[in-house]
Amino acid sequence: MPFIQLLFRNRLAAMGAVVLTVILLLVLLTPLLPLPDPDVTATADRFQTPFSPGHLLGTDHLGRDQLSRLLHGTRLSLAVGIAAAAIAGFVGSAIGIIAGYFGGRVDNMIMRGVDMLMAFPYILLALAIVAALGPGLMNALIAVAAVNVPFFARNIRGITVGLAEREFIDAARLAGMGHTRIILSELLPNVLPVIIIAMSTTVGWMILETAGLSFLGLGSQPPQADLGSMLGEARSALISHPFTSVVPGVMIFLIVMSINLLGDGVRDALDPRLRSGALSRPRATTLVQRNDPVPAATEDLLAIQDLQTQFHAGNRVYKAVGGVSLSVSPGECLGLIGESGSGKSVTALSVMGLVASPPGVITGGAVRFRGDDLIGAPYETLRRKRGDRVAYIFQDPLATLHPLYTVGDQLIEAIQSHHAVSRSAARDKAIRLFKAVRIPNAESRVGNYPHEMSGGMRQRVGIAMALANDPDVIIADEPTTALDVTVQAQILALLDDLRRDRGLAIIFITHDFGVVGQLCDRVAVMYAGRIVEQGPTQSVLETPAHPYTKRLIACVPELGRGRRELAAIPGLPPSVEALPPGCAFAPRCTKAQDDCRSGQIALTGSYPRAVRCLHPEEAIG
Repeated sequence: MPFIQLLFRNRLAAMGAVVLTVILLLVLLTPLLPLPDPDVTATADRFQTPFSPGHLLGTDHLGRDQLSRLLHGTRLSLAVGIAAAAIAGFVGSAIGIIAGYFGGRVDNMIMRGVDMLMAFPYILLALAIVAALGPGLMNALIAVAAVNVPFFARNIRGITVGLAEREFIDAARLAGMGHTRIILSELLPNVLPVIIIAMSTTVGWMILETAGLSFLGLGSQPPQADLGSMLGEARSALISHPFTSVVPGVMIFLIVMSINLLGDGVRDALDPRLRSGALSRPRATTLVQRNDPVPAATEDLLAIQDLQTQFHAGNRVYKAVGGVSLSVSPGECLGLIGESGSGKSVTALSVMGLVASPPGVITGGAVRFRGDDLIGAPYETLRRKRGDRVAYIFQDPLATLHPLYTVGDQLIEAIQSHHAVSRSAARDKAIRLFKAVRIPNAESRVGNYPHEMSGGMRQRVGIAMALANDPDVIIADEPTTALDVTVQAQILALLDDLRRDRGLAIIFITHDFGVVGQLCDRVAVMYAGRIVEQGPTQSVLETPAHPYTKRLIACVPELGRGRRELAAIPGLPPSVEALPPGCAFAPRCTKAQDDCRSGQIALTGSYPRAVRCLHPEEAIG
């Protein structure tokens, strides 16, 4: 999406841009407009009111035309503000980059000097600089730029410190690049958007600060006018002739407000997350826009019925889930497998309305828990069931656990959010859960922070949190992907024991057929947002019917089975924004024929085996 379209999605930023554009056009055209000389006095015409003949905005105490002085003063104030922002941004950013990049003593010496400047109130520091240099607009510009240098230095230094430790900087050093080249070619491009955004948001401040100095008589000197000096000259007539103060005051307000609004819009438009709506505040539940009839209830514990979930980004629609139907019973483990981007996680998040809206929208189908449809259910209904009846185990526990709270406190909070129990009772249950998931020294481990635990231990904490309220269904979203083989086997064995002991229903999302074969009773294979094959695990593994399933299984290495070629699937999964007609796997399938590339292909077969293919590898009943 073009930058302008992103910018104008923010209505306040668009309004600021329009107002500022009008002001800039006026001041640029000022030399061409038939205006009187702004410095020519005519005491006989003093204090003429607005809309007087020949004086649209009236005259001041010396009979000078207010409109002419306003446009020339605005021109001068904008020039000074932009110049001050450019100087402060250049000097402050250079200081911040150097301090953040070199660190150590260089950083300490530079930043202590910056801290000393920041210790002074900025307006008093500006007054001191002007007092030392003498009154004048150029000296006011220098003072305003100087007091804003620490702001840029502090912000850019903080960003640079994080970038200086990144691997691409280490790679540049190892490649023999010098400090100057690294700063200019590696660091500067990464901090430049931040510098531009900071400058765009501080121009308004600097215009205001310059106007303040001119108001006190320390900026522009008579007869030269800027907005601040116009206000200063009009203060003696504030009561008798208020329009002389209102005219420059309104212009200052319009300029500063429009620049600030536009700066906020520029900041958002430069952030790529805006394209997906990630900068918009998400709803508490996923937006539902269903037009088709809702499927009838079933007797399954959890039933996903013809679920359709899309992402709307501007005029583009991404069909992430295109009609998925799954079910799970107590004590059963269903494996959901497919390549990355096939829609597995979006399907899981749609169950309890956790897909972020915007941009996510559920456009069809139903999700029934014990017969009740959860799609479009009131927020309070979903909140009571989230983590209580239906729990999640996420892929990366370090990203989901709060770094500033102990794991015990977080587990206690998960219990108390759904049940009115005392903290001591919740803590005792947390310890029992830690023992149930085989965390050694559970009594002391509840006081650990997430960073003090290994990846396997953190994943066990995630499982304990999912079990905290004795749920009926657990959705495990690739919980073993980031773990080594030994820990992965332990986690899988633990989940298998827990579902057998507690009668849990588990939906296990993965892209590893080895995990499916070890844990799952049934398996469903997803591709491009649809189920292409499902059935009992053993049956699917031994006689895969869909060519995609067969190719996925062929990619799994086997120990002790002799030498065989591990052939990757050619091509790439299709974009869900523009799915090909017919079978989405046809462009990558060696068995594809003309009929595979036209019309809808249904999921056929008798329960529990089904396949979405016109020319399957194996016939199914």
